[in-house]
Amino acid sequence: MSEKHIVVQGATVKCKFSVEPKLDILKVKTQSKHYANDKDAADKLIATDKDIGQTLEKNTFGKCKMQPNGSGDYLPCQAVINKWSNFYEKVTLSNDGKVLLEDSKATCPIGGPDCISIDNHGQKAEVSEQNVKNANPQVNNQINPLVDVKELYEIPFTDEGIIYS
Repeated sequence: MSEKHIVVQGATVKCKFSVEPKLDILKVKTQSKHYANDKDAADKLIATDKDIGQTLEKNTFGKCKMQPNGSGDYLPCQAVINKWSNFYEKVTLSNDGKVLLEDSKATCPIGGPDCISIDNHGQKAEVSEQNVKNANPQVNNQINPLVDVKELYEIPFTDEGIIYS
């Protein structure tokens, strides 16, 4: 996959034919088992090429350049995704869908092939305890001087295993 991010629920998408560039949010409706970058498995469902139809939050990108109304203005966009391209073919999820990548494109019946693209893949970095343990303490202290990382590594003393008489 060469450093391409997987697209998840909450990703923002845009259409190249939107008059005033507006974004919409992708909703994953075809599966509920597979998550990415979500330690609690609650928010970031993986999007697949099976997420077609009205799978956006608002299902519009504003006014559409492909639909002039004759008086110098444009009709409102009605975003419907017919199919996806440039998905990752080597992984198939339980819904028989292929994983969408940040360079995947969607086809709309009005805008044509590949008119909808991913603006942001939707993943967010979540710092875990292991990330903190792997961090260089000197670099961490320069970034955040109020936290002494060395305290996180100290093992508290216990009296476990000591026999008192």
